[in-house]
Amino acid sequence: MMEAPVDAWTQAAAAADRIGVKVVELTGSAELAECSALLQRVWRAEHPAEICSASMLRTYAHSGNYVAGAYRGAALVGASVGFWGRHGEHIHLHSHLAGVERDGHGHGVGQALKFHQRAWTLARGVREVHWTYDPLILRNAYFNLQKLGAEAVEYLPEFYGAMTDGINAGDLTDRILVVWHLDRPRVEPADLQGAVPLVSRAPDGRPQVHAAAEPAGVLSVAVPLDAEQLRSRDRAAALAWRVAVRDALMSRLATGYRIAGMTRDGRYLLERVG
Repeated sequence: MMEAPVDAWTQAAAAADRIGVKVVELTGSAELAECSALLQRVWRAEHPAEICSASMLRTYAHSGNYVAGAYRGAALVGASVGFWGRHGEHIHLHSHLAGVERDGHGHGVGQALKFHQRAWTLARGVREVHWTYDPLILRNAYFNLQKLGAEAVEYLPEFYGAMTDGINAGDLTDRILVVWHLDRPRVEPADLQGAVPLVSRAPDGRPQVHAAAEPAGVLSVAVPLDAEQLRSRDRAAALAWRVAVRDALMSRLATGYRIAGMTRDGRYLLERVG
């Protein structure tokens, strides 16, 4: 049964109040321009069109899609953009962009935006939010899978093709697709102790690939502790991580495993389905 929107709105307001922000829909030209500029800064893009221009945000908002910002006082500190999608007969909100100013990471702004997005979506009678994220970004993986309880459903290699913004330029744009079921409790994974590593961190910071003994009920796939810093410091090492994580996750997802979660120290946990 779908949670009453009023309860979702109450939770969203509480999440925002705890950290001293206010999350609101953005509709005016000036605030949409500010939103576009924030997203451009977050992605270190040279031009707003590389991420989302103010005119595109205006189109999204005017046509009934989701454009929201988190304000601390008069300052915009985070933003989220989504549009309606369809998978088969089911309508969902696709959360396309979400960004928080650099000094706001880890302070709950992203969670406040997500809770607002959840309430907004439920209020329109829709039960799911979908989005993609870079599987190498530890903080995003932990937030999506552990804090929000979204379900990782598909690995998408080179999803966007070549990108030119300051974060993704020169990298392979692999993504994991997640589904956030808004009206059902999070499914806790089975006991995942004693996971057999498929990929771990070598002493030199590069990925170490292991041949897991079969059958193994629980497997782990490590990611770099700071993939964004690694990209700027050592492109070859970043690419090695990309390939190692891609190969490990795609091969196991194709043979009866699912991504059950992400540990705080940066390891995907995979469990056999059925």
